[in-house]
Amino acid sequence: METVLVVGSTGHIGVSAVMGATKSKRKVLAVVRNQESAQKLINAIGSAEGITLAYADITSDTGIREVVQRVKAGELPEFQHVYACAGGLYGPPPLQDLSLEELHKYMNVDFETNFFAYRETIRYLHEQDHWNSTWTLCVGSQGDLAFLPAPAMTQGALYSMATAAARDNEFTNVRFNEVYLNVRVEVDEVAAKNGTVPSSTFANVYEQLLSRPDIRSSRVRVDNVEDMKTLRWEKKF
Repeated sequence: METVLVVGSTGHIGVSAVMGATKSKRKVLAVVRNQESAQKLINAIGSAEGITLAYADITSDTGIREVVQRVKAGELPEFQHVYACAGGLYGPPPLQDLSLEELHKYMNVDFETNFFAYRETIRYLHEQDHWNSTWTLCVGSQGDLAFLPAPAMTQGALYSMATAAARDNEFTNVRFNEVYLNVRVEVDEVAAKNGTVPSSTFANVYEQLLSRPDIRSSRVRVDNVEDMKTLRWEKKF
């Protein structure tokens, strides 16, 4: 059975990725910071079945590298897919009030975490040479809207990273795609209170994407719930 490595697994989008992976009959290797985060994920999913936990600090440039090293050593299960949606900083400072320290923090948490994940896993997937490997990056529309400058700049950087990765992998065994999310998604319990889209509904996007070998080097755009039922995509370049 194939396994999906999920980076950013305990957030609203990460929970969706885990749900989508399990619904597609795949196992999950979820990267979590600590036991508290692990329990948060299990509570949101409702079960630990099919989920292996890997503890790491994804804000460190060695965090995911150590996870991959443990996989190679046989301490953790091999994986054929990666889903990255790390981040979570979403502050309001106007651009002119953003300090250098704050900018660095936003870039580390919302951008570098995903870059580290890509850098440390893509070579592993190439070496595995699994015919159906995928690498999926979830980004937000804030990069275009820019209502919140700091998060917007991190998403803009991720757009460029996704285009570069899509080019680099167009003719490899790894099918790279970017999921562009333009709606508010929250874990089911919170979504029910706030009237937002539940993680379990957004999970349909990843479940479908895993089974669509015709979609690669593309942006899968999600503007509404209908886009979660029928995928809408276009090539990144």
